[in-house]
Amino acid sequence: MGELTLTQQEQARLKAMNLVLEGKIGMGEAASTLGLSERQGWRILKAYREEGAAAVAHGNRGRRPSNATSAEVRYRVTVLARTRYQGLNHTHLTEMLGEREGVALSRSTVREILTAAGLTSPRHRRPPKHRFRRERMSHEGMLLQIDGSYHDWLEGRGPWFTLLLSVDDATGAVPCAIFREQEDTDGYLVLLERIIRTRGIPMAIYCDRHSVFKHTRPVFQIADRAKQTSPTQFSRAMKELGISVILARSPQAKGRVEKAAGTFQDRLVSELRLTGVSSIGDANRVLADFLPRFNRRFGVPPLQKEPAYRPADPQLDLAAILCCRHSRRVARDNTVRYHWRTLQLLPDSSGRSYAGYRAEIRQYLDGRLEVNYQGRVIDAREVPPRPGYFRPGGTEPALGLAPMPPWLDTILTAQGNRNRAKAPSRSTVPRGPTPRQQTRWDAVQEAKKRGLSERAIATMLGISRNTVSKYASAISAPISRFGTLAQVAGVPLEMELI
Repeated sequence: MGELTLTQQEQARLKAMNLVLEGKIGMGEAASTLGLSERQGWRILKAYREEGAAAVAHGNRGRRPSNATSAEVRYRVTVLARTRYQGLNHTHLTEMLGEREGVALSRSTVREILTAAGLTSPRHRRPPKHRFRRERMSHEGMLLQIDGSYHDWLEGRGPWFTLLLSVDDATGAVPCAIFREQEDTDGYLVLLERIIRTRGIPMAIYCDRHSVFKHTRPVFQIADRAKQTSPTQFSRAMKELGISVILARSPQAKGRVEKAAGTFQDRLVSELRLTGVSSIGDANRVLADFLPRFNRRFGVPPLQKEPAYRPADPQLDLAAILCCRHSRRVARDNTVRYHWRTLQLLPDSSGRSYAGYRAEIRQYLDGRLEVNYQGRVIDAREVPPRPGYFRPGGTEPALGLAPMPPWLDTILTAQGNRNRAKAPSRSTVPRGPTPRQQTRWDAVQEAKKRGLSERAIATMLGISRNTVSKYASAISAPISRFGTLAQVAGVPLEMELI
């Protein structure tokens, strides 16, 4: 038997076995030190007694692996890469070898063979760009980073809710923060209103790509292309106030607000626990007391003392800007519908009709609704919904977009119709596909005919590859309930699209 060179791990095992044989340590202690089970330690000790030091070496040492690429194949790949397929990158060369030469190898194997032969890929990856840490803004109010943090702030004593947080980039201080039930447009508008009323109008806002700030649905899913390119309610309000909205492409880009959220999840959660609050209202009161102490502890002075906040013009109707605006067409009976509520437009002194015109519905942060037409407010009152709403089995939308009017609650109480929000009865007849499902299926089938891969289709349409695979394998578009049209025709369940 020739010389045997042991690795560091094998030398450690040999040392431990010698200590066991000398009686200095037990097998349990030796096995625990080596990261082995005690049973495996006894196996090694038995082999060591019979074969000596060679027993601690791996049994396959020196043997050729059964799946190793032969020298002939390695030589052939090297010759083909230098002659017939010269200039092909490693991935392309792997495909050509399998299709034309009958040499089935993985890309990593081909790369290892060519690299050992000194043949690197002709196509090189772009080197990573050198990045610099962005300096803080020089003036307070030049840039505010905002974000929402959905967290178990009450540690099980109450529901989960979201902290809407703003951090000044120049000082790291928090000008305003509020707890809301969810991260929505109204919450961010309330946050900006408080900042403007207490400090002024900031120059720019740095935020992520949440649907509050940017439409996130792909273009092909929206029938109205103008809606896709139109700004969100928040972006529209910021444009009217002259505030620039900068969309971050990664959490690291707005690292100051991300780091502040982590600090709040540590310190503020502890203070909420110490005070024993169990509701979002009490949590906001604790938050108001916590913010000054947080700013004194973690805030830094700006490079320039003069703040960049712009004072709000006293004549500026801030409430009319920081609200949600929606365009609605006036019906023939001079009513407009908004979130399951019906508003009756009252005539003015001229008695003109607004039927057929488009009016603007404004929903203010306090829940008040207002109808505007050509820049003036139209008197309106809320009217009862249609009669079907009161019939047995009538449904009330579960969206919770608007509170129920007091007069309606009185009527429903008198009728004893407290269970009006029953779920709609399910029909056993399958319905047709929704416009979104039909459009998505058509887009996948069209891209499939063009020869695009599933990865390319997923990237183009903004959906997952799994969804693309399901839509590509189906013979028809899905339906909104109870399966697909393909299922109705007797297609196997594996082709169903959810």
